[in-house]
Amino acid sequence: MKAVAGALAGVDLTRALGPKEYDKRIGAEQLRLRALHFKMYEEQVPVLAVFEGWDAAGKGGAIKRVTETLEPRGYTVSSFSAPRGEEKTHHYLWRFWRTLPRAGHLGIFDRSYYGRVLVERVEGFCAEEEWRRAYHEINEFEAHQASFGMVVQKFWLHLSKEEQLRRFQTRERDPFRSHKLTAEDWRNRARWAEYEQAVEEMLARTSTSIAPWTVVEADDKLHARVKVVRTLADAIAKAIG
Repeated sequence: MKAVAGALAGVDLTRALGPKEYDKRIGAEQLRLRALHFKMYEEQVPVLAVFEGWDAAGKGGAIKRVTETLEPRGYTVSSFSAPRGEEKTHHYLWRFWRTLPRAGHLGIFDRSYYGRVLVERVEGFCAEEEWRRAYHEINEFEAHQASFGMVVQKFWLHLSKEEQLRRFQTRERDPFRSHKLTAEDWRNRARWAEYEQAVEEMLARTSTSIAPWTVVEADDKLHARVKVVRTLADAIAKAIG
């Protein structure tokens, strides 16, 4: 297993792109991803992109740039929150199995089964024995997908505590985005140190050669978006030769 212990401490959050350079790079990477998307379909290679990150880190914006130029029939974005109804009567991985991409398609998870070792761990929604066991369960789950030929890429969007506060305050003042800021966001922020410890352990124990984590410097949204699209395109290109 690839070790990523202490991964967050070494992230350079000053990395940034100017608007002109961003426009040039994002356009080129999106066109490359679009061509690879058609090639995926031709060769029937499934791809799963998992997005996790701090609240207000820009997951939605990054996902939008991934899908912006793609054929809509060839991808699905699945967003996950707390399990409800029938989901609560099954093993926690059940609802994710049901939404995995079929051969030749791209599946995007906005939040994922990693909630087991993040929010469920920190907030006490599952027993310690359960979240500790989840590392092995998740690694096996991803190994099953890789054995089917699936490309699995996982992104942790990382930003500073100061930048998160700035974004929270901006959302709070914006009538068109204030709904995106909830009491839960502020509560999670108050437990930053606990979440950071959980993230570090998650990266260290579940980043593998077949399903690697990419930590994305997200204080600058433009840099983050280009890195996500480029990294995903690189992984698909490698898989289909």
